[in-house]
Amino acid sequence: MVVSACLLIASFMLLLLLLAQPLGSVLARLIAGPPLPVIGRQENILWRLIGNQNDDMDWKHYLTALLVFNIFGFIMLFTILMLQGYLPFNPQHLPGLSWDLALNTAVSFVTNTDWQAYSGETTMSYFSQMVGLTVQNFASAATGIAVAFVLIRSFARHSTTTLGNAWTDLTRITLYVLLPLSLIIALFFISQGTVQNVAAWQPFTTLEGVSQLLPMGPVASQEAIKMLGSNGGGFFNANSAHPFENPTALTNVVQMLAIFLIPTALCIAFGKVVGDRRQGRALLWVMSVIFVICVLVVMWAELQGNPHFTQLGADSNSNMEGKESRFGILVSSLFAVITTAASCGAVNTMLDSFTATGGMVPMWLMQIGEVIFGGVGSGLYGMLLFVLLAVFVAGLMIGRTPEYLGKKIDVAEMKMTALAILVTPVLVLSGSALAMMTTAGRSGMLNPGIHGFSEVLYAVSSAANNNGSAFAGLSANTPFWNVLLAVCMWLGRFAVMVPVMAIAGSLVTKKSQPVGNGTLPTHGPLFISLLMGTVLLVGALTFIPALALGPIAESLSPANF
Repeated sequence: MVVSACLLIASFMLLLLLLAQPLGSVLARLIAGPPLPVIGRQENILWRLIGNQNDDMDWKHYLTALLVFNIFGFIMLFTILMLQGYLPFNPQHLPGLSWDLALNTAVSFVTNTDWQAYSGETTMSYFSQMVGLTVQNFASAATGIAVAFVLIRSFARHSTTTLGNAWTDLTRITLYVLLPLSLIIALFFISQGTVQNVAAWQPFTTLEGVSQLLPMGPVASQEAIKMLGSNGGGFFNANSAHPFENPTALTNVVQMLAIFLIPTALCIAFGKVVGDRRQGRALLWVMSVIFVICVLVVMWAELQGNPHFTQLGADSNSNMEGKESRFGILVSSLFAVITTAASCGAVNTMLDSFTATGGMVPMWLMQIGEVIFGGVGSGLYGMLLFVLLAVFVAGLMIGRTPEYLGKKIDVAEMKMTALAILVTPVLVLSGSALAMMTTAGRSGMLNPGIHGFSEVLYAVSSAANNNGSAFAGLSANTPFWNVLLAVCMWLGRFAVMVPVMAIAGSLVTKKSQPVGNGTLPTHGPLFISLLMGTVLLVGALTFIPALALGPIAESLSPANF
């Protein structure tokens, strides 16, 4: 089993790195300008048609454009969900959503969280799925990548104030990256058996003679961008455990690779754009080492099984409760870690059935900001925040002004870095406390013991870090939970994005300093270890007390499973 686990992880990482290399080159070209001169001339026609001047913006102008774009997307999606019953492509005649569920869902998909407090096939019409949710899957992914583009440019450019054009970046990211890759992945899913139609539910008779309705819908098109954009919102309630979303072992592999593809490629593009590929490789080393360790821990925990069952003589390898029975414990564990390391809430297992340790690792991966590969764009700029923090700590040790890639890191950048890093812990801890202190919050808990607190902590962690997965066992479709999680999702996205943009605006104005004898190398094993320690230490100091009340206490008290 150990050999199988190692071969599985190694083959996944090898395929990921091979696929990410060419995409990294494409992204680097997009950061620098149009991918090809011919396309550049065609773009000029497009810009004239839509009124985009294609002028570079400073960070405030760029941020304003992104906020306006996302607020408009929220209003449109909220309206679609409320009026769903009057809109076309609704063969099941599903009514509009309640105000609080529509609010929660609109915020969820605009912020790339895709938290779902509803059952997709029985709540959303095809119009809502296609025009509402799928469109926002593209828009939210493009927003995250655009912010990463801005931060990369701030290190590559010197003595200027401009960081690119938001409308140009959003258009290029969508047209040249997200749409082509989504089309390829969707066609592959269709070839494997994923459903793609707008037909009404189909009646059929089971082998036992029972009449049932078989759900239909435009599944493959949403499934592709759901994974590629690290969104995670499933067409069906069972998400990627549903055979119409994830029909074969091949689609399961492609889904896992798609989640990490763009975050990995952005690290490669970062190294190319700043002129030192070792910088991108250093980030990949940190992400990969922590990721592999987390996968091994979850696999080990799930292979150990539930202590209650093993004490009764059950085989630990039979710990299949909540796992994807088609793929087994190892692949199910790998999928769970991938989706929580990235800001993707897609699941093919029931995380609530994991052991205490196996469930704690995915929760912790979200709580540290999902920087281990992370979401599209957000993973890279989140990790770069930790890079600035690590450089600052190193500068304090040796008594030098911190610098990274030739840019001096001053007080202004460190204040914004601290603010960005502290946003999600404040949301998670205060949101969990509010839920536990109020009757409305506690009424959603179906498990009153230690595990019930773990479910609450996981839900708020998932929302604040824009993941969208859930432990289950929590009735979250109530006005209290819908509003609380909507606030956490919105602030978890944009209250982090604002200081990141401010950092980019400050760095881009600075001159590049030549490398000296006292310059800290930021690509070698020493810095990689320092960066790993910074990520682990910040995560430990922030969330260990809360985890001690939930999964850690649960692992020490098997009777509370």
